Amino acid sequence: MKPEEWLAKLIDHIGLNLREQLHRCIDARHELARDRWLFEYSAQLVVVASQTWWSSDVNDAFEKLEQGSENALQDYLATLTANLAALTATLMRSDISRGDRVKVITLITVEVHARDVVKKLVETGVKVNSAFAWQSQLRYKWEETSREVSVQIADVDLDYSYEYVGNTGRLVITPLTDRCYMTLTQALKLNLGGAPAGPAGTGKTETVKDLGRALAIWVLVINCSDQMSAKVTSVLFSGLAQTGAWGCFDEFNRIPTEVLSVAAGQFASILDAKRAKREMFAFDDENIRLVPTMGSFITMNPGYAGRTELPENLKALYRPCAMVVPDFGKIAEISLAAEGFQDATVLSHKFVELFRLSRETLSQQMHYDWGLRAMIGILRIAGGLRRSDADKSEAQILMRALRDVNVPKLVLADISVFLSLVEDLFPRIECASKPPVELIQAVRSLLAEESSQLQPEPAFVRKCVGLDQILAIRHSVIILGPAGSGKSAIWKTLNKAYTEINSNSAATAGTGAALVVTVNPKAVSADELYGFVHPTTKQPIDGIFARLMRDFSNLDSKVPKWVVLDGDIDAGWVESINSVMDDNKVLTLVSNERIAVTPSMRLLFEVSHLRNASPATVSRAGVLYINETDIGWRLYVISWVEAMGSQHESLPSAMLEQLFEKLAAPALEYVRREKFKTATPLADIAIVQTLCSLFEGLIARNDVTGTTLDGGATASNDGGALDKELCEAYFKFATVWAVGGALVSEQAVDQRRAFSEWWHEAMGRTGTVHFPQTADSQIYDYFLDPLTRRFAPWRDVIGHYTHVFDITFANIMVPTIDTTRLGFLAETLIPLRKPMMLVGG
Repeated sequence: MKPEEWLAKLIDHIGLNLREQLHRCIDARHELARDRWLFEYSAQLVVVASQTWWSSDVNDAFEKLEQGSENALQDYLATLTANLAALTATLMRSDISRGDRVKVITLITVEVHARDVVKKLVETGVKVNSAFAWQSQLRYKWEETSREVSVQIADVDLDYSYEYVGNTGRLVITPLTDRCYMTLTQALKLNLGGAPAGPAGTGKTETVKDLGRALAIWVLVINCSDQMSAKVTSVLFSGLAQTGAWGCFDEFNRIPTEVLSVAAGQFASILDAKRAKREMFAFDDENIRLVPTMGSFITMNPGYAGRTELPENLKALYRPCAMVVPDFGKIAEISLAAEGFQDATVLSHKFVELFRLSRETLSQQMHYDWGLRAMIGILRIAGGLRRSDADKSEAQILMRALRDVNVPKLVLADISVFLSLVEDLFPRIECASKPPVELIQAVRSLLAEESSQLQPEPAFVRKCVGLDQILAIRHSVIILGPAGSGKSAIWKTLNKAYTEINSNSAATAGTGAALVVTVNPKAVSADELYGFVHPTTKQPIDGIFARLMRDFSNLDSKVPKWVVLDGDIDAGWVESINSVMDDNKVLTLVSNERIAVTPSMRLLFEVSHLRNASPATVSRAGVLYINETDIGWRLYVISWVEAMGSQHESLPSAMLEQLFEKLAAPALEYVRREKFKTATPLADIAIVQTLCSLFEGLIARNDVTGTTLDGGATASNDGGALDKELCEAYFKFATVWAVGGALVSEQAVDQRRAFSEWWHEAMGRTGTVHFPQTADSQIYDYFLDPLTRRFAPWRDVIGHYTHVFDITFANIMVPTIDTTRLGFLAETLIPLRKPMMLVGG
């Protein structure tokens, strides 16, 4: 027997087994007690049986109405409410497994919608089952004679496909979901594809997947990119036709127009065969089998960067469906009820109101997301807290989840405003956070190590804990903050803390260190990053990211596995991994390989801004925002001072710290207060690092005799022992060039001269060695002569120019004051292997 024949028989066997089990589950619904029946069968069977009996019971109630029983629907509504209360009590039990808990949550989600439908029928006075309010619902019908289940909505009747879908949960059904279901099922009836379109986070892909789960059809999500060719689409459509599965092509309009035109012809041939009800048909010069359940759906974000307009012949094959803003209140209410909250209606209103006020009141930041994906993450956290902190009130639990999840992503100016909004919506309610004690101890022990060169600052520890909390609910996380704010140090420290916790825990001892790989996605092309199909040999060529994801996915170890993407985000490369970042958790490649994201894998983005990221990307990831002042430059100074003190006995830590407070801090404050511009954007930490590097270089030069300055002049730098006076003079020189060296003249304002004048006024009398003050000179015109311990003018050491007649004009170098001082700075930094950037015309 051929492998494909054996696999086909296996699929048929699974379908027959599921059909038989479903028959038993439906029959047992009223034979067994509800609690026993719930845990006797798998989640898929329980949900379908529950939906089947609900449809049957509502039809029975309509028959009773016709027979004169006016309260039939009200009585059934009371029964549904009682069943929901029992389910909620079951959910709060501590003795059920994780899988059973997911099953109960799924059943509550489905039955809350069922209750709301019946409630609406009662409120609107519907008396017959032919009313549109009932016919527009997704209804399961059990045929006693054929013992088959079918799914009906409006005038569409679809067979249940008996594909195993697992215990994956179900989508909260809103009026928008119902309309989308009707549109997509009508498209299937008309032998067309479906095309949900709308902004990011409106549930386009998830609705298609949920409809597939409702019909027990395998939905294959494909993340489209501009790398896809006509051959790739041909293979995909061919596979969908032969398996009867659905293909959901996410971001379909990212595919090049010329490929879309060919894809239109490929899909049209399948639709023609479906209309003719053929079992075999010709597709791309090959006869293949056609399973009639096959469907194709495309989801698009119109107007985003990198999108193309669909060809008209392709538009005609797909029925459009506009996905607008979903009903956040309904989703929050049903999700809270499914997580066991009794007061879900009031709390959901507070939840939605907080998101609305945050959207309108807080500053407009690129990384803020107050949409559906952010809401779902908080609801999951609230559900976990509801079960772990049963002694807390529901309002306390939701308030804590809203506060703890949102505060880490806020900029400094918005934190107090957001906390005020939380306090207004949850008055007189307090709920302190419960810090992870084991993690905090591990982080602090790592920071206490001498080799870490980091300070155990509470703000740094809080950011590590914040990143851990986000990683617990999101597998894709953006660490956002300016350069030098500590992004790398935070995730590296947390990664090491995970390793230490694993080694100290009896359950995870010996599992190995947490794994992490860093990639700069901007350093390579999209083909090199994700791989491509060779145009001649048609062989798939691996990409860097694809290889890493495959290696991590194939590892059985449960230790954390991180892929860190350290580079600016733009639509050119990041939207090819949208399906990795969202709940699909799968990397789809142009070779049609699908790499699953395992529970221990995480995707981290380390970026300084999100100016080029689309809302589709931002909404898919959790965000940890690090303000420039959260950690600041003073912690770096403390670590640097400790290192310098250990290397030079003549440099006491107290003296260096005093110099920073006396000279560097006022200079930085002045430059920021006056809003001076620099040749390239510089953060405070970058200026301080430059100051430290220059000071180190000057100290190193102090011990060298006969140093040659640029231009050929020689000056002795043997200044003898480093005393306080000489150290302060060196520090002044380093501060002037670190803080003021990158200043530029703008709009007729000479910022260098302004800084020079401020220095003479504010720092002119500080210490014993001062910069000379004349009408036509600036502090940049002097260097420190360690022999005289005085600042001498650069013009005194400008080298003599000797003309060489056979040299080309482009290579002529005439020493000037600028070449002399820049050469001196370069000779100070380069021997210490410190980077240096020269910016100018």
